[in-house]
Amino acid sequence: MSPFLLGGIVAIVTILVLFSGIPVAISLLVVSAGFLIVFDGLRALELMPSILFGKLDNFALLSIPMFIIMGASIASTRAGADLYEALERWLTRVPGGLVVSNLGACALFAAMSGSSPATCAAIGKMGIPEMRKRGYPDGVATGSIAAGGTLGILIPPSITMIVYGIATETSIGRLFLAGVIPGLLLVGLFIAWSLYSTWRSGDATRLGSGHYTWAERFQILPRVLPFLGIILGVLYALYGGVATPSETAAVGALLCLLVAVVIYKLWHPSALWTVLRDSTKESVMILFIIAAAGVFSYMLSSLFITQSIAEWIGTLDVNRWVLMGAINVFLLIAGFFLPPVAVILMAAPVLLPIITTAGFDPIWFAVVLTINMEIGLISPPVGLNLYVINGIAPSISLRTILIGSLPFVGCMVLAIILLCLFPGLATWLPDVVMGATV
Repeated sequence: MSPFLLGGIVAIVTILVLFSGIPVAISLLVVSAGFLIVFDGLRALELMPSILFGKLDNFALLSIPMFIIMGASIASTRAGADLYEALERWLTRVPGGLVVSNLGACALFAAMSGSSPATCAAIGKMGIPEMRKRGYPDGVATGSIAAGGTLGILIPPSITMIVYGIATETSIGRLFLAGVIPGLLLVGLFIAWSLYSTWRSGDATRLGSGHYTWAERFQILPRVLPFLGIILGVLYALYGGVATPSETAAVGALLCLLVAVVIYKLWHPSALWTVLRDSTKESVMILFIIAAAGVFSYMLSSLFITQSIAEWIGTLDVNRWVLMGAINVFLLIAGFFLPPVAVILMAAPVLLPIITTAGFDPIWFAVVLTINMEIGLISPPVGLNLYVINGIAPSISLRTILIGSLPFVGCMVLAIILLCLFPGLATWLPDVVMGATV
């Protein structure tokens, strides 16, 4: 059977199994085992355990549960609310300061937690009622938080960047740095649209915020600065050559737990148990998907599907940007239905030889891929952030939240276009800090 026909059959079967409701990791294992048995016989199953556990035999994977603990300890406290209040108090005299403070809080909290749903929940609980009370349109109030929450998978430390780095054997440090400027670019685009949309509503007074004394502004800082200090310390340790990503993540997780205990009195055993329990569940889920994706990639390679597709793409006489456009459409559609980690683990090993053959930088492509995944987080039918916002603001219809989020999808598409026009937005900072790659 032709590898292309076989690849099409594998794709269709995989989609059907995933849509059946079976967990992603189990789905990948079932599909892999089925095709290996059909084409290589039962003896092929003897290799599956070694491949499954071999994929987890990577020291860099330790950073995933550590960063998850780091985010969970922050999300379990009032850090998000305090961060929001601090920015609101300091940006009170900035036009549209409230929406700016919301998006700024989303960006900072996303950097601390690395979780999009956690960012939406933490900032949205405070920000959405306050924006509605001040007269901001419901679409802006909910859409800005839903979009701001997506920054959690782009701004470092990002779990999806770690997963991409492991799947493609790319430097995690470079990937983290590559997300900084595009992340700030997205924050700027989100703020610009929010201010324009509010101004277009016709009531300039909506751009006003509250009034706070200098004492009130400084009062909130001791509860916020320790977490920000940890983030800066983690980044310094990572890029200053002090520690590896895994070691840095472990120290960051310990410090975040200590700050949560000391500042937010999170010393009750049940509260600490909740943080560790939730972190363990999420870590096991991600690691199981990584291991299963390794078996899936082996199956594709064993049946010569990956190699055949890469060779065929290399012989196509088409402009490489047409090829990148097709890849973006594929990623966008995949992101509508699957979580970012699953898409990266399944698609990255197949797409990496294609994009490198076409002359694209894999670090730059990681940022483009991640922004596509961000779009999926605020687009139906999955659109996880939309449902999180609807859960914390049930009085606002899901339709209103979706319509309010669509302009921010446009901002993300614009960011992808800018990255295509100016690839240095993603590659300049890694090259400056860590040196240009040969």
